[in-house]
Amino acid sequence: MKKTLFLLISVFVLLTAFMPQKVTTIFIIGDSTAANKNITGGKQERGWGMMLQRCFDENFVVVDNHAVNGRSSKSFINEGRWDKVLEKMKPGDYVIIQFGHNDEKAQPERHTDPGSTFDYNLAKFVRETREHGGIPVLMNCVVRRNFMVKAPEIADDELLRTSTFKDGVRMVEGDSLIDTHGLYAQAPRDVARRMNCHFVDANQITHDLEQGLGREESKKLHMWFLPGQEPSEPKGKQDNTHYNIYGATTVAKLLADALCEEIPVLKKYRK
Repeated sequence: MKKTLFLLISVFVLLTAFMPQKVTTIFIIGDSTAANKNITGGKQERGWGMMLQRCFDENFVVVDNHAVNGRSSKSFINEGRWDKVLEKMKPGDYVIIQFGHNDEKAQPERHTDPGSTFDYNLAKFVRETREHGGIPVLMNCVVRRNFMVKAPEIADDELLRTSTFKDGVRMVEGDSLIDTHGLYAQAPRDVARRMNCHFVDANQITHDLEQGLGREESKKLHMWFLPGQEPSEPKGKQDNTHYNIYGATTVAKLLADALCEEIPVLKKYRK
């Protein structure tokens, strides 16, 4: 009897070992703060979404990053990018939804209003994710590193990529991080509450990170380099929006921790 039981257990263990493991995908949709970047030639810019895979066991969780530079919730839909995510989605997959930086912009092809069109687009992502059997996770936008007493008017964060240190604005900075997102950071929380959707407060998490590091140390998270400091940016850079390798890695780890707190089943796959 014992011998038979032992053989049955052994067969079960062997069969289980060779059974294909279910792989869950975490899709990311959003803007340049999360997007994949060109890393050729030693380029240092990274989106936090590029680094999220390092936070999870790739045998069970695969991160599929669809965030793209310069996109708002509106342009992401209108360019057909959302449809491509829906085509790939399987029941049980997760979709991290993070917009705001470019919804603020004045251009009509990108602009949305919080409490109105911005909320509508976020609700569309949530609703259609659920219709495809997926699990939506709303995140609000990460903060800009804005310690400036008076922030300059920047029409487009994307222009910061081509600016040199010489081109950068002369900054008078204080000790307190100043919000630049307003109601665009609140809207995802409101939609999540109305639709009973998972929510991660990326804005608060990154605020605490930047403020905790302070005015000078927080520069180390961003594409902020003095002339001659970084070989890939010989003329220097003053970019308070986009992350370097260290910054993207740090933010990805914090967001992965928050994601696992919000969705405890993911904890067992957290590296």
